[in-house]
Amino acid sequence: MIIEKIKKIMPKVVKAPLKHLHACATYDPWFERSWSQEGEDQILRRIFKRREVGFYVDVGAHHPKRFSNTYLFYKRGWHGINIDAMPGSMKLFDNARPRDINLEMGIGSNAGNLDYYVFNEPALNGFSKELSEKRHEADTTDQVREVIKVDVRPLSQVLDCHLSSGQEIDFMSVDVEGLDFDVLKSNDWSRYRPKFVLAEILGSSLHEIEQTEIGQFMHDQNYMLYAKCMNTVFFKDSLLKWKTTPTGAAP
Repeated sequence: MIIEKIKKIMPKVVKAPLKHLHACATYDPWFERSWSQEGEDQILRRIFKRREVGFYVDVGAHHPKRFSNTYLFYKRGWHGINIDAMPGSMKLFDNARPRDINLEMGIGSNAGNLDYYVFNEPALNGFSKELSEKRHEADTTDQVREVIKVDVRPLSQVLDCHLSSGQEIDFMSVDVEGLDFDVLKSNDWSRYRPKFVLAEILGSSLHEIEQTEIGQFMHDQNYMLYAKCMNTVFFKDSLLKWKTTPTGAAP
């Protein structure tokens, strides 16, 4: 019966692989599904393999599932804080992820408001004028539709208001299209120290990361380079007494 179903599915997969990807996965025990853009959630899954519950902070969360580094963990029973500046973005989060704290706001070095560049591709939205204009000029498909004012607050203030007393952060994911450094600087690292921090450093090779402003800043906060995807870099709290299992995963 299963073999016959696979035979029916496979020709369709060749023509439309994305549409039938889930159907194929049903019959492939080796398939690992990822919601992240570069497989970040699979690295995190390995790190937190034995953790049934945990807490995350996602800055620049974008969408409850699409390009999400946290959705895999939400499905496992974790919860956390999702933050995104895109107007209307948190309606989707409130519906799809009611256990989470979902905040529609921007994160910046200081409280105030900033120009927010809205693209026809929402994943590119952000506060960086330089990066937004470069993308707008380089690609006729990815265009800025409008520029609006959005309120921003430092990350430390947001965590002061919304993080429960004593709550540890297992990992924090930051992806705000060019201004990750500003977000990281706005945290109070003496009070809020995620075990792992994910940040985007575009176009940097492994030997260049520690020389970037983010790499140097995280080193100064006693975080060490731990892993890397194409653009996303993982930093681990070097002050953390982190025990691992024989497979290298967290207990």
